[in-house]
Amino acid sequence: MIDLDLQDVGLRALNQRLHDIAPETNERDFRVLNPMGKHAIAVGLNAPLKVTVEGHVGFYCGGMNKEAEITVQGHAGPGVAENMMSGLVRVKGNASQSAGATGHGGLLVIEGDAASRCGISMKGIDIVVGGSVGHMSAFMAQLGHLVICGDAGEALGDSIYEAKLFVRGTVESLGADCVEKEMRPEHLETLSDLLARAGIDADPAAFRRYGSARKLYNFDVDHADSY
Repeated sequence: MIDLDLQDVGLRALNQRLHDIAPETNERDFRVLNPMGKHAIAVGLNAPLKVTVEGHVGFYCGGMNKEAEITVQGHAGPGVAENMMSGLVRVKGNASQSAGATGHGGLLVIEGDAASRCGISMKGIDIVVGGSVGHMSAFMAQLGHLVICGDAGEALGDSIYEAKLFVRGTVESLGADCVEKEMRPEHLETLSDLLARAGIDADPAAFRRYGSARKLYNFDVDHADSY
């Protein structure tokens, strides 16, 4: 493991060091020390690296991640794993708003709670939250899975497309066009796999599934108040 002290090298040099990894090198395991809540740590990685951040991070940690495995040993600010493409981002603590926003792929695991707009406009990413999420989570979620092991705030899945939502706790309210759906065997299998990959011990049968009623895909004057 290679230690990189953020206080010594600075943010720009840290990210450049991670971006400049040659394909033939065996340098693949890094530890970031003294993150001190800095923004944009380990963004835009495009190689199968393993990066462990020893502390709390600010905005957009792990943003645009591709292939890398990033672990935050603390809490994360807004937009963690924003626009993620592949790989794994794990937050051992809580995450602020817009976690996994617009993510296209990969797995985001938040072992604690996530704030508002978790999974907003997700486009294929899988998100597993060990705790609860705030209001407007999965707003305009297009594709992927959002697993919530705790409770969900108001307007869950507002204007949702084809993403699938699984909630073990209570839902304060559902957003426009989001409805509860039948939990079939294939959904239990998918959920079981996501929980296992996230390392969270929970019974899939205790969850309920939510998704789009598909009434807002095309404009209908009779539904004008819902748009």
